[in-house]
Amino acid sequence: MLIRSDMTLYLNTQADLDRAIAGLIVADPALAVIAEIAGPPALRRRTPGFAGLAAIICGQQLSTHAAAAIWKRVSEAFDPFHHERVRLVRADRLARLGLSAAKIKTLKALAREIAAERLDLDVLGQQEADLAHTALTALHGIGPWTADIYLLFCLGHGDAWPNGDLAVQEAMRIGLDLEARPSAREAAAIAERWRPWRGAAAHLWWAYYHAVKRREGILPSDAANSIASKPRPRPAAVPRATRGAAKAAAKTASQRPAKPRTKAPPKTPPKAPLKPRSKAVHAVKPDTRTQRKK
Repeated sequence: MLIRSDMTLYLNTQADLDRAIAGLIVADPALAVIAEIAGPPALRRRTPGFAGLAAIICGQQLSTHAAAAIWKRVSEAFDPFHHERVRLVRADRLARLGLSAAKIKTLKALAREIAAERLDLDVLGQQEADLAHTALTALHGIGPWTADIYLLFCLGHGDAWPNGDLAVQEAMRIGLDLEARPSAREAAAIAERWRPWRGAAAHLWWAYYHAVKRREGILPSDAANSIASKPRPRPAAVPRATRGAAKAAAKTASQRPAKPRTKAPPKTPPKAPLKPRSKAVHAVKPDTRTQRKK
């Protein structure tokens, strides 16, 4: 069953997301099992505007924790984070913060477009998701994934669909029992049935990915700084097993030195060569006594 609407819908609150997920499950019962395993997904939102888009650019092709660490350094170096400061700063200073040459070029090009008033990020929030996506991907260095994540997390577009996101693709492969991970085009075709709440479906698939893989597929909300400073803990069973193995290894290692002392005492080898020496001494004494009699 397809869900269709000509309206631009938004995910501004957790209640909006919960209602959208409930509607998706009714329209596509196959998602009921996914939702049961994933649990209620949390709404992910980030600051809109230049700072929000810059944070997503910094996280391109990086793990969630690496992206959070780099963005923490960049945002703290330019507080407040404004496009004019990025436009004027030297590229080598941005490079020292961990940004690649390609990302520096993208950030500076974006800052120039905003400064010249050729780009208004606020207006994008009022456009239909596909039109806003096209406007963003026309900018230098901004691909489909960056545009979709900005529309979904920063602007709250309910129908933004990150079909190129690897975590979403992998979650779909597992949850829909596909033979292989779907390509971006295949993921987009599958997601057509979830319009106009494809953004809510993406939240559900990220939650499912976290449930089955035990790791984050995307940074939640504006928690980049906190995640960078406080790495996500592993499940409780892992540290306990690790500590138990470490204690057992330490105990074994402490017992190993005692074994050679009992089996091969150091005093045993020298006793053998001492016996001939004592015989040699006694052999000389009879010769001495014979000489005295003469």
